Amino acid sequence: MPVETWLIFLLGFMILGSIVALEIRDILSSIVAVGVVGLALSIAFLFLQAPDLAVVQFLFEIFALIILVCAFVRKEFHALEPARASRWIFGFTLIGLAAILALSLKVFRLLPAFGRPLMEVSRHYLEHAAAETGAANVVTAVILDYRAFDTLGEITVLLTAILGTLTVLRTRARSGKGGDR
Repeated sequence: MPVETWLIFLLGFMILGSIVALEIRDILSSIVAVGVVGLALSIAFLFLQAPDLAVVQFLFEIFALIILVCAFVRKEFHALEPARASRWIFGFTLIGLAAILALSLKVFRLLPAFGRPLMEVSRHYLEHAAAETGAANVVTAVILDYRAFDTLGEITVLLTAILGTLTVLRTRARSGKGGDR
């Protein structure tokens, strides 16, 4: 079966998981549904031959899932009350996700055959990385010279996520010490 078929299946699965996460009334179940969507994305990265992104996505989803479950494990957080406009929101969400799926199918058809490079930048990196950067390793040259600002941005995002998580967990721990459990 071609890779594109698997990617379309995963995209449909992720859209279905997103609808489930939006429509389910239990917050913990919704968190698990969002985690399943992220894990499907890591599988899609594997099909796209990007194992580095797949591993990072997988680890991020597992850590985020654990942290969110720990933050919302108390019973009073579980049930959500239905909103008045939930049918309208559901309808607009369904129409929007169907449009995204339809547009994605057209984009998948425009991609080159699987395994053929989309751009010729990689050839330039392989041929000129050692001479232009002085690095002995091409991966190091790409990460630290050609894509240094991108790497700095990724590190900033990870640091911000860690700080936000620590803030949420500390706030929850402090409010739990007051005896309101």
